[in-house]
Amino acid sequence: MANTSSARKATRVIAHRTEVNKSRRTRMRTSLRKLEDAIASGDRNAALVALKSAEPELMRAAQKGVIHRNAANRKVSRLAHRVAKLGK
Repeated sequence: MANTSSARKATRVIAHRTEVNKSRRTRMRTSLRKLEDAIASGDRNAALVALKSAEPELMRAAQKGVIHRNAANRKVSRLAHRVAKLGK
């Protein structure tokens, strides 16, 4: 248990940030799941719409420190490539 008042406050702040980050991570994963489903179904238009909503979620998560920015860029690149292959 924290002994100083600053340590108690740090504990409260950490708990709050954990909840915020959990929410951001959930939103990101949900958008990725929707995109994966659209790609699996083979529907190019649905995949494009899902990609347009998933990309900002990934970038926002990277900007807020939920995931590393290179990981977000890698995911967007690979997903965009998979969506582009649907048209062929």
